[in-house]
Amino acid sequence: MPGSRPTPRCALTPASLTSAGTPKGGRQEFAPPCLGPGSNAVETRRRGPAGVLPPEASAAPQPAFPRCQPREAETPSPTLPPHFPKEEEFERDVPKDLGPLQFVKLRKHHSLVDDAWFCDCITVRGPGACEEATFFPCYRWVQGQDVLSLPEGTARLAGDNALDVFQKHREKELKERRRLYCWATWKEGLPRTIAAERQDDLPPNSRFHEEKRLDFEWALKAGALETVLKRVYTLLSSWSRLEDFDQIFWGQKSDLAERVHHCWRDDELFGYQFLNGANPMVLRRSASLPSRLVLPSGTEALGAQLERELQSGSLFEADFSLLDGIPANVIRGEKQYLAAPLVMLQMRPEGKLLPVVIQIQPPSPSCPAPPLFLPSDPPLAWLLAKIWVRNSDFQLHQLQYHLLNTHLVAEVIAVATMRCLPGLHPVFKLLIPHIRYTLEINTRARSQLISEGGIFDKAVSTGGGGHVHLLRRAMAQLTYSSLCPPDDLAARGLLGIPSALYAHDALRLWEIIARVWKELGNVPQDNAGETCPHKQYVQGIVRLFYHRDDVVRGDPELQAWCREITEVGLCQAQDRGFPASFQSQSQLCHFLTMCVFTCTAQHGAINQGQLDWYAWVPNAPCTMRMPPPTTKEDVKMATVMGSLPDIRQACLQMTITWHLGRRQPDMVPLGHHKEKYFSSPKAKAVLSQFQTDLENLEREITARNAQVDLPYDYLRPSRIENSVTI
Repeated sequence: MPGSRPTPRCALTPASLTSAGTPKGGRQEFAPPCLGPGSNAVETRRRGPAGVLPPEASAAPQPAFPRCQPREAETPSPTLPPHFPKEEEFERDVPKDLGPLQFVKLRKHHSLVDDAWFCDCITVRGPGACEEATFFPCYRWVQGQDVLSLPEGTARLAGDNALDVFQKHREKELKERRRLYCWATWKEGLPRTIAAERQDDLPPNSRFHEEKRLDFEWALKAGALETVLKRVYTLLSSWSRLEDFDQIFWGQKSDLAERVHHCWRDDELFGYQFLNGANPMVLRRSASLPSRLVLPSGTEALGAQLERELQSGSLFEADFSLLDGIPANVIRGEKQYLAAPLVMLQMRPEGKLLPVVIQIQPPSPSCPAPPLFLPSDPPLAWLLAKIWVRNSDFQLHQLQYHLLNTHLVAEVIAVATMRCLPGLHPVFKLLIPHIRYTLEINTRARSQLISEGGIFDKAVSTGGGGHVHLLRRAMAQLTYSSLCPPDDLAARGLLGIPSALYAHDALRLWEIIARVWKELGNVPQDNAGETCPHKQYVQGIVRLFYHRDDVVRGDPELQAWCREITEVGLCQAQDRGFPASFQSQSQLCHFLTMCVFTCTAQHGAINQGQLDWYAWVPNAPCTMRMPPPTTKEDVKMATVMGSLPDIRQACLQMTITWHLGRRQPDMVPLGHHKEKYFSSPKAKAVLSQFQTDLENLEREITARNAQVDLPYDYLRPSRIENSVTI
């Protein structure tokens, strides 16, 4: 407005402070730039401790523009200083007409120490009380001396640009992002990853903030100390009975872990874990008797029972054939062992899932038919057979369903998003909260967990290279439909089972994320009975910006993002059902729902149970130190204890499952990120309704859990993290 005098405000977080608590090194400035004939006000806010801005920050804006130094591709990024939760705001008057703003530019003056600041946003307001603010989201580190250019926060497609300057900004931004976020091949035949050998190689905006980094590293040290104490405590103790595991079952554990400790031998709890445990992804309803299940003479009654259960639809199976032939680890010179069991289970009328028969190894032409283990067998033989199943489940859970299907898929989504979608794109704004910290946690996993000499090599039977073989096999089974619960659960025959709590909650969350009203058979209405068009999450955002299918087809940035995921990140995954292009609104909504669900709910379901179900090591041993039994009569307690992990391996398993399964102190619940990437009222209403839907589901699950013997909490929305961060 001509003649108006705006009051600027700006939100910044000091990333480095002196011991006195004031920002150290240099001066930060912002300048509302000149991309239009007139505008009005500016507001600056920073997060940090009680430090104060330098004197220059409270002065009127300088004609210079703020700067940000991008990381050179060949130079590791510096360790970022602390990011503090406290938020500070400051205002600055601009004594001149600014005009309608399209951009603000930000730089920080360089001093002797190159500190960094984290800027949340800049808001520009006119002098009148009724003037609408103009919002410029940032949520990035400001460091070095280059200019950081922030466009006004309204999401827009490439074709929506009223001024050519927005298109130039998008192209420049993506060019720089492609330089910073490069693809790499960790292992041939697996999804591609970010090009970073260690976390210090990552772009600064993908790094842990200080609170997260300190907690992560403290937890590793605390776990290592607990392991040492347990080793010392058991140094002179015997290790010959299952009760001897009690000697290390102290420290960090949950109430459910205590229950597992007491009830892990029960067939009912064994079966329950296939439905609602740490890995509910293997179980399926049998359509026929598996061909590998060879019934020897004398087991006619068993065959008849299986046939009856099959005909009634109550026969289920968990087949671990993917492990057949995977080379086992050698730990400290001692050979470890793997098996590829098959377990057949029956669903009782009251909803209990009970094992009927276990075949530990598949038949081989060169070997006698493998024995079948039954609940009526000698107790230790039946227990050891179940332990072998639980060990195999541990391997598939950690590698196929946890690492590959959530972590590595989420990383592909994250890298493709950073390389192909500019900050103004609505899909970028939708997804960016759901890829927070993913690149760093995966980089740490590759350098500490599954690396040569890492945790898997030290304690897990698929370590030492077997884990890579298994991941390659699992990659061949990674289909698009396997990542979408409505398709996956239907294919596995798990729909409509009252005791399948994971299945129920996963479907409800999928519906809430997508809000597929047509499939649910109703359309949301307001109190007056009018249709509410923007009360969905993924669908709501998509339909705000893609009014027709041809708009979807005509978005070059969106189509490039799709190709980057399917053809590059997932290594030509079109033959496994992943789309190479988007042809309609519904196809785009389905794919985006898969992305959000994988990065949030599915990872929550697969990750959180580790502390509960794996802390008592005999329930899910990380390795087995003796080969599978070939006879039942020879199984003694010495056989069971000689097969289970030794003290060193058991302590390491308890430590790492606590570290990975515990609730994170800076955890952001699903849908409750503080960052405001969307600025339009309609987009904000979509997120608000999403939060309301999640709160309603929270109440439903809480009420349901009060009525069941063993509550299922992993998909309660308040426990689901907004991204893959651990």
